[in-house]
Amino acid sequence: MKINASTNLKPIVIPHEHGGWAMVSVPFLVGVAASSPQWLHVPLFIAWLGLYLTAYPLLQSLKRNANRHRLYTWAVIYGTVALVCLIPAVVGQSSLLWFGPMLVGLLMVNIWHVRHKAERSLTNDLCAMLVFSLGGAAAYLIGSGEWDYGMLIVVLFSFLHFTGSTFFVKSVFRERNNPRWIRLSRLVHVILLFIPAIVGYPWMGLAFVYSAARAFRYAGQTLRPMKVGIIEIIGAVQFLLWFILL
Repeated sequence: MKINASTNLKPIVIPHEHGGWAMVSVPFLVGVAASSPQWLHVPLFIAWLGLYLTAYPLLQSLKRNANRHRLYTWAVIYGTVALVCLIPAVVGQSSLLWFGPMLVGLLMVNIWHVRHKAERSLTNDLCAMLVFSLGGAAAYLIGSGEWDYGMLIVVLFSFLHFTGSTFFVKSVFRERNNPRWIRLSRLVHVILLFIPAIVGYPWMGLAFVYSAARAFRYAGQTLRPMKVGIIEIIGAVQFLLWFILL
């Protein structure tokens, strides 16, 4: 069957409005930068992307009755690709399998929120950020072969960056008329500036200056989704560059 926009099997892609590409790729690249590039990073990233593209339509199917056939079909396609690409990575580093129970547990939290129509809750968002941050941990493991403090730093900084993004995005969309949320968002961004020093990486505080400036400049304002997307892309790129340079 030829697959195009007019068919019922139009491919499921990463939703740009959710910052999907940045959340999938940035923590992973941080993990590569913090260790050392290996050829196994290529199939591992494809597998990681495939797992995300598998989970996304499955979660969407819990929210809608229509078009489930398309969602399930692409979940199977992406899942198959993910498993095939995961094989060489697991053969090269079998301890990657320990991430399985972690990801399943976090996915169950997401499913619970979707089932209860609370997928926009902060808890669910933070859980999703942790899932993406674990992609960086897996990349770090492939590059270093170690479960150590460096892996924890990769997860922590990735999680902190996207936590700041979560608070910012809510402050210009759903919570932009909520003064308490705006104050909380700005407070969180100020705290993010000091956490790197607390964990032994003071210069990484520079990576969160842009995020803090963004929160103080735009929180509470009405912004077009495209402008928010551009702001977030710039934030993700500068965060990655600071991590590589520092």
